[in-house]
Amino acid sequence: MLRDEVIRIWPELEWIDDADLREKTTRCWERAFELSPLDPADLERIPFTLKVPDCPVSFMAHKRAVVHVARDSARTMASFFSEALTIDMDTVIAGAILADVGKLLEYESDGAGSSRQSARGKYLRHPFTGVSLAMECGLPDPVSHIVATHAGEGNMVARTTEAWIVHHADFMTYEPFVKRLQV
Repeated sequence: MLRDEVIRIWPELEWIDDADLREKTTRCWERAFELSPLDPADLERIPFTLKVPDCPVSFMAHKRAVVHVARDSARTMASFFSEALTIDMDTVIAGAILADVGKLLEYESDGAGSSRQSARGKYLRHPFTGVSLAMECGLPDPVSHIVATHAGEGNMVARTTEAWIVHHADFMTYEPFVKRLQV
């Protein structure tokens, strides 16, 4: 069953305290798989980005790292800035889990164990398709905002605190593969 597969690849769903938000986040991933040529097993094999030739990190390894980094960062910030900055942990976690859900519509299998950009992906990057999926599944606007602003497209608008956290968690686990100094 698809739901069981989503829960298997995303044990971090249990970190979302609000049962309704956890359900909608799970449903969003189910819906993405329903519309995608990819299946859950593909995400454990395909590279997390098409921008790094021979990318050595799978989609799921990257995505789960983003969720862990975002949660740990939010916890640290809350412990130091609790009186000055409110952080909604459920929003951070759900947003981090969903940030790249749109890649299921942006990517397709290349038939050789990797992925390539889909026809839709040539027109719409994953922040756009991800927001569409999130809204279809009834996710609250603060979570959709994270999906919309986690990537470079978000540099054109103001971000919430939770969106900044996920944005930086995503880029912390992406840029070393693209921009690291080779010594």
